[in-house]
Amino acid sequence: MRFKMLPTPPGDLDRVREAQRAVPLVPGDESDCCARLQRRLDFPSRDVARTWLTFLRALELAQETDVGFSRTDREPTVEHLRTSFLDRVLLAPETLAAVAAVNQHATDAGERGVSPDAVFDRVRDDVPTYEHHKNPDTWETIWHDRTADLLGWLALLDLVDAVDAEADAVDAVDGYVLTDRGRTAIDDDR
Repeated sequence: MRFKMLPTPPGDLDRVREAQRAVPLVPGDESDCCARLQRRLDFPSRDVARTWLTFLRALELAQETDVGFSRTDREPTVEHLRTSFLDRVLLAPETLAAVAAVNQHATDAGERGVSPDAVFDRVRDDVPTYEHHKNPDTWETIWHDRTADLLGWLALLDLVDAVDAEADAVDAVDGYVLTDRGRTAIDDDR
């Protein structure tokens, strides 16, 4: 099962650990868990807390049981987070593969990094059809932003590096390059 909910990437992975610790050990209903996350992590809304709760489930750091949601005993090591992220977050492996594919063309052209726009162009056909129907006028904007968030998480997990465009370049954009870990993850998936 792949999870769609994806919070905005935080400044560092400590936020994931903090979020996991905010989920109760004793199962609670979604409202209680979201209120607890919102209170302990100072999230601006219940929707943000709910997104994090779902994301923690994707990372196997929280679980849904018959009686509610609870924290798992998994340690949020970087290696575990990488594996769960690529295995259980919708379009995560496709985004990583897109960076690799587009990066090869960019490197051949002498460019630094792959822009989020180029990555989205590569993964747009992988966006589930139901998303097109659910938001017919805005799905591209929604999924373009989601691709940028996926890239941010991949960078936090050291699967890609964010690079600044050269200051003197015309139409400079920030981009991403594959790391050695990212290359290994792609090779392992083949």
